[in-house]
Amino acid sequence: MILRMFVGTHKKPDFAVGKYPAKRGESHRGKIGAETELTKNSTPLLKVSNLSKDFGKIQVLRNISFAFRAGASVAITGPSGSGKSTLLHLIGTLEKPSGGRVEINNTDPFTLTEPELARYRNAVIGFVFQEHHLLPQYSVLENVLIPTLVFKGKPPDATQRAYELLQQVGLTHRRSHRPAELSGGERQRVAIARALINRPGILLCDEPTGNLDNTTAETIANVLFELHKAEQNILIVVTHNLAFASLFQNHLKLADGTCTVETDIGTTNSSSAFLAEN
Repeated sequence: MILRMFVGTHKKPDFAVGKYPAKRGESHRGKIGAETELTKNSTPLLKVSNLSKDFGKIQVLRNISFAFRAGASVAITGPSGSGKSTLLHLIGTLEKPSGGRVEINNTDPFTLTEPELARYRNAVIGFVFQEHHLLPQYSVLENVLIPTLVFKGKPPDATQRAYELLQQVGLTHRRSHRPAELSGGERQRVAIARALINRPGILLCDEPTGNLDNTTAETIANVLFELHKAEQNILIVVTHNLAFASLFQNHLKLADGTCTVETDIGTTNSSSAFLAEN
């Protein structure tokens, strides 16, 4: 699962981190993200049409449709077993739908070959899970850089981008540490930085605060919103916390395999209400 988030195949990264680059001001963007202008607001970046997913005879999701432009924030809620994580995996191309269509910037990723899909996923989609999934043998900086190293042609400003992200999440002083030397909240902040290293158009988070205490969870929520505002990607978060969900602009409520869509309901400004339900 760890490397499949980035490529879909198991390939050991080849680290050549070096020193912090002196040259600044260049933007780092994944190849596909650059070519398709994922931040363009004229048309929906993400469009889901009549999406369904079956596992054997069990239908988990049926006829789900919605569309969001770049800059949207979306919370997904619902009871356990309602298909929240399944929906996230379908959007993230980790699972194939049984019916319907997922389009990202007018491209159906499931029409791509597996190697093409791996590259597409790596460039266009970032993942943050409840478990941080950091590789224990690598440093914080190396973990953040992993998505830039799985294919040939590491972007020349990738290390600079990694340093900048670690600065934004408050962890530059931890860049040489191993994951075992970090707190739970610090590990999750590294996972967020790693997810954003390729400037993905879509950031998917599955219960990113689920394993954290209240204060640390609020910190992670603030980090997500601050980086979302800066990156202007589509932020989609699965959560059981309705106070957290209320901070998002849009809300997908799953129940009995169907989805109710509420739009423009949150402010995405502050996580001050986050502790209300904890």
